[in-house]
Amino acid sequence: MDALLPVIKPGLVHLPASTLRDHALLFFGSGRMVKHLNPIRIPKITNVKAEAHKQVSTAPIIDFRDPDWKSKYELDFEARFNIPHITDVLPDAVSYPSTFCLKMRTPVSPDFAEGYPSDEEWHGYINNNDRVLLKVIRYSSPTSAGAECIDPDCTWLEQWVHRAGPREKIYFKPEDVKAAIVTCGGLCPGLNDVIRQIVITLEIYGVKKIFGIPFGYRGFSDKSLAEMPLSRKVVQNIHLSGGSLLGVSRGGPSVSDIVDSMEKRGINMLFVLGGNGTHAGANAIHEECNKRRLKVAVVGVPKTIDNDILLMDKTFGFDTAVEEAQRAINSAYIEAHSAYHGIGIVKLMGRSSGFIAMQASLASGQIDICLIPEVPFNLHGPHGVLSHLKYLLETKGSAVVCVAEGAGQDFLEKINAKDASGNIILGDIGVHMQQETKKYFKGIGFPADVKYIDPTYMIRACRANASDGILCTVLGQNAVHGAFAGYSGITVGICNTHYVYFPIPEVIAQPKVVDPNSRMWHRCLTSTGQPDFV
Repeated sequence: MDALLPVIKPGLVHLPASTLRDHALLFFGSGRMVKHLNPIRIPKITNVKAEAHKQVSTAPIIDFRDPDWKSKYELDFEARFNIPHITDVLPDAVSYPSTFCLKMRTPVSPDFAEGYPSDEEWHGYINNNDRVLLKVIRYSSPTSAGAECIDPDCTWLEQWVHRAGPREKIYFKPEDVKAAIVTCGGLCPGLNDVIRQIVITLEIYGVKKIFGIPFGYRGFSDKSLAEMPLSRKVVQNIHLSGGSLLGVSRGGPSVSDIVDSMEKRGINMLFVLGGNGTHAGANAIHEECNKRRLKVAVVGVPKTIDNDILLMDKTFGFDTAVEEAQRAINSAYIEAHSAYHGIGIVKLMGRSSGFIAMQASLASGQIDICLIPEVPFNLHGPHGVLSHLKYLLETKGSAVVCVAEGAGQDFLEKINAKDASGNIILGDIGVHMQQETKKYFKGIGFPADVKYIDPTYMIRACRANASDGILCTVLGQNAVHGAFAGYSGITVGICNTHYVYFPIPEVIAQPKVVDPNSRMWHRCLTSTGQPDFV
């Protein structure tokens, strides 16, 4: 799929707290702010960019001098986070009593979709008006660590998002459903767990026609790739292995071609597992289905090992990555600690965000220097990384460095190439640091034994750990619940420990990043004891 990527709005800058005296500031993300004079325009997350599918929209102007600005902001927020439903396009769509009930587990027959017979009402459904609070910390000042404020006074505004789960009314008869699952992008621990749980939950609803699309979006157009029939028997033990039963790939056909293929195959539920680019594609598919007035539910499940999707506590695969990274870090520590003036360098995933490097460093307690894309640093000079490494060797005798793959890209030659998903191909900061470290110590005549470890592909191919296994299970279940409830163009995630539905455009505007003023980054710095390298 050609450039199915979110449009990233420019102009996000970090400003000193002193500017708050003279300007209205909009904070969004984690401590990120946009500077404007009053009145300001609150940036609305732009839509995705796809083939013949480009849209940019903005929220209404908010004037902080307006006494009603809070209520206007809340109304705008509610409108933006209202999740799309098939009745928006097909107002005459019929609802049915849900066939999902855990009170009585009698299987649904192919011709029965009127609900499970029961003498008592089951109280396991989610009301459509249930909401989850998006932000739970009430900051009293914009200068508080990690503060996320709407206005200069850090006014508290309640922001509510839709609670995920099974609804009492469904908009698809199970016997009429043909569901498809597709996994896109790169590998990530937990893919098989999500596939398995989607299939199991679909069967509980009574769906018999469940298929996997092989090798990402490519499977919609490549005639040599046949769709894979799925059932509980097929997926029963796939979660015991890493990778994806369906295979993964980047890129693929146009949105129009994908929807043509879905119409031809009779697919009316599509579950898309992938990251920002894949979700941009899912949203484009949803909108093309709406344009054609098709009764199709398109639901995303966020898959990014980097944990870089907005608004969510975490994405599946992240916990496993942090846990598996401990092996590489411990190996680097042992190598460095056992050598005379040993230095261990570990490169971990994180193209634009350093969550894995930060959390893995914090968990290990063996890292002396953690480098992430969000925090600039110098390699050379009196305050550079190499100078601090020399100090560590003189005082400790060894050192271990953890660097995210997207860090320090300014030091590397730009190749201006992109992969099939439209991601910029990064230079190898790990190899660069290894070479520069050896060169530096050789140049000053200081003996140093440098070891470099890159565990990227070992981590990606792992089976999900217990924490991710639970997350994947619940995400898969709620994806099916959302589709049967008639929602489309949504993704499911965990927010403040609760599971919620988000409209896709609101989570793909830009990658979630580490806030250098957040408490978690401060905790990491406290653990490593590293100085600023600028």
